[in-house]
Amino acid sequence: MYLSIVNKSKFGVVVLFFLLAIVLQCSNNSTADIQQKTEKLFQKQLKKNNIRNAFLSVYSPSRSINWNFAAGTFQTGEKVTADHPFLTASIGKTFTATAIAQLAEQGSLNFNDPVNMYLPDSIMHGLHVFNGLDYSAEITIAHLLQHTSGLPDYFEGKTIDGSANVMELLFSEPDKFWKPVETIEFAKQKMEPLFVPGNGYNYTDTEYVLLGLIVEKMSGTNLHNYFEEHFFKPLNMNHTSMHLQSEPLEKTPKLSEAFAGDFEVSTIKSLSADWAGGGLVSTGNDLIKFQHALFSGKIISAETLQAMQNWTPETRGMEYGFGLRKIAFRKLFPTLPELTIIGHSGSTGSFMFYCPELDVYLAGTLNQTEEVKESVVLMVKVLSFILNIS
Repeated sequence: MYLSIVNKSKFGVVVLFFLLAIVLQCSNNSTADIQQKTEKLFQKQLKKNNIRNAFLSVYSPSRSINWNFAAGTFQTGEKVTADHPFLTASIGKTFTATAIAQLAEQGSLNFNDPVNMYLPDSIMHGLHVFNGLDYSAEITIAHLLQHTSGLPDYFEGKTIDGSANVMELLFSEPDKFWKPVETIEFAKQKMEPLFVPGNGYNYTDTEYVLLGLIVEKMSGTNLHNYFEEHFFKPLNMNHTSMHLQSEPLEKTPKLSEAFAGDFEVSTIKSLSADWAGGGLVSTGNDLIKFQHALFSGKIISAETLQAMQNWTPETRGMEYGFGLRKIAFRKLFPTLPELTIIGHSGSTGSFMFYCPELDVYLAGTLNQTEEVKESVVLMVKVLSFILNIS
């Protein structure tokens, strides 16, 4: 379910023309002025009928910016606050990739190792059979991290017999609790690989479930415990947890509601299908704590972070590394600011990005699958505002 903005919102020509319409003509402003403009821009999101609640956190240590916006209501009428967590969707891929990077630093594995060194035959057998040839043994950890393995996507990929994929089953079987191995078996039995490992790009959650299983195998603990011990506790991410798997470190308000159109999805058990590919619940502040730690060398070294930024083309203006996506605004459209953001996004309109040129961190969500591209537009506008602080 939690696919990239490329796959989920057909991020292409349509969005490029849309971005052209929002190019900003900004004069220099004070930080206070920009904060007010950002809040006004944020509140405008709630005027859309399909956006029921939204969150935006903006942080810059060098610019003394620490803004947190939250607005909207629950279906009960209760107001949403910045303390209410939200589904982070595919942002979870960055956490899983960083866990793999930590294990690489410890010498437990190497990015270029074949996956079959770490996963049992029950998973590897028939995992990647393409045009009658079995390439399962040729898949590396790097292929999984970068979406270049050729494996199909159990969430939104096409099934061999035209039956429902897991995305469709989420809604038809909302009470089903998926185990990780079930999703892998679904992909093996119901789908076919798209290309030989290393010979293409295809965004797929199947790869990240495999990575999650590798983290568990090499760490000796389950994935949500690994995240808690290596990320949540050290970084005081007290309101972050793995949805349907664990509880946050401290008492946390209830989960905000996310929607797919008019359908509220945050309460269905079938969301367990995503797991290592996007199963986290968090707040804007907690996501920024993680992102800041990642880019400041607190949880992995600068060398390892550089290795994670081994970019492969995704679509115009966008590249994918190891659990990280890079978006170059000027390549999206030539009149946009010459800025880049690095991080990840999710199909619920969630985002967690860092802009190195401005030293600005952004995190939040629109909690609406129909507004994924709008989350990118929001980031473009906010960073354009900050670019013009006098």
